[in-house]
Amino acid sequence: MALIVQKFGGTSVGSIDRMRNVARRALAAQRAGHRVVLVVSAMSGETNRLLALAHEVAKVPDAREMDAIATTGEQVSAALVAMAIQAEGGKARSLLGHQVKVHTDDAFTKARIKSIESAKIFETVARGEIAVVAGFQGIDAHGNVTTLGRGGSDTSAVAVAAAIGADECEIYTDVDGVYTTDPNICPSARKIDRISYEEMLELASLGAKVLQIRSVEIAMKYNVPIHVRSSFNDQPGTIVTKEDSTLEGVVVSGIAYDKGEARVHVVGVEDRPGVAAELFEKIAEKNISVDMIVQSATTEADRRAAITFTLAKTDLARAKSWIETIAKGVGAHEVRYDEDVVKVSIVGFGMRSHAGIAAKMFRTLANEGINIQAIATSEIRVSCLVAAKYTELAVRALHDAFGLQHA
Repeated sequence: MALIVQKFGGTSVGSIDRMRNVARRALAAQRAGHRVVLVVSAMSGETNRLLALAHEVAKVPDAREMDAIATTGEQVSAALVAMAIQAEGGKARSLLGHQVKVHTDDAFTKARIKSIESAKIFETVARGEIAVVAGFQGIDAHGNVTTLGRGGSDTSAVAVAAAIGADECEIYTDVDGVYTTDPNICPSARKIDRISYEEMLELASLGAKVLQIRSVEIAMKYNVPIHVRSSFNDQPGTIVTKEDSTLEGVVVSGIAYDKGEARVHVVGVEDRPGVAAELFEKIAEKNISVDMIVQSATTEADRRAAITFTLAKTDLARAKSWIETIAKGVGAHEVRYDEDVVKVSIVGFGMRSHAGIAAKMFRTLANEGINIQAIATSEIRVSCLVAAKYTELAVRALHDAFGLQHA
């Protein structure tokens, strides 16, 4: 008898009919002899609706009250899904974050899980009931309701699976699994049967939206197998698991792209030790994360250089004024901005033991007339910043170049 956590996202519980479908899936697993714990999101669009109401009341709503409002969406879903299971002849009980006791820090709207008390879940399944846990939420040390950030129900599900020692965490979504790239822009994209935690973590951080990054981090830390699959059919999806010999042979597993970054070009900085440290230390003090960094060669005439880096577009508006202040402090002549860029990346464990992968990526882009503005690498990833107008061309060309269209 396996202990299974099944997580259903907003589209999977987006209507009463879809909730009935969730109930039938959970009951089928239970009737097959498994102990079942569900984690559910709010109905699709509900969280946005609730947050919009908060912004109608206040231009800058209080973060604590925002969390109190936002968690009601999951509360409704959990209760309705429990009722749907009961209507199908099963037994179920909804459990909210404070009932399961998902302990978090007090960073409202983006809290991090500290621990989960599993007793209530085990009591529920021991009675033959399906535990329907409201995702996305927890409580801080003072009993305040907190939320885990957008996509937090994935994190809830994997954390619950780790806490109760589940045999598998099934993440049901509106896609069949993890694909080699976005099928919407590359028709030859194919579903990946198995992928490592590390590769999935890279893809998630680089723009693939199938799984939330923190959920993959938790799964990797506690060795929780994740099965990403569709809630609309019974086909097997993608298993996210620890690295094994079968995965090492795949040179490139997937192509990701991220349109959410902007480029900042700081021109004419002083060429002296400590300038880059001073610039990026002050940016870090503002709690802004930077990604790709390039420093150009110094010109002998005036001993000046240029530093280019990327950051999230969502951070750029509030960052512009003090970036320019910081830039002046290191002697820069001007600061330029470009939001019309995209980061295109290749990811694969096999890159560690195969030479020439980066060169092949650069040549592929060059053959398509695509200029590379910045480069960043890790052991299993190469990313290039290019003009946004080349997004589809770059993704398709790289997908074909590395033979990802073939099984």
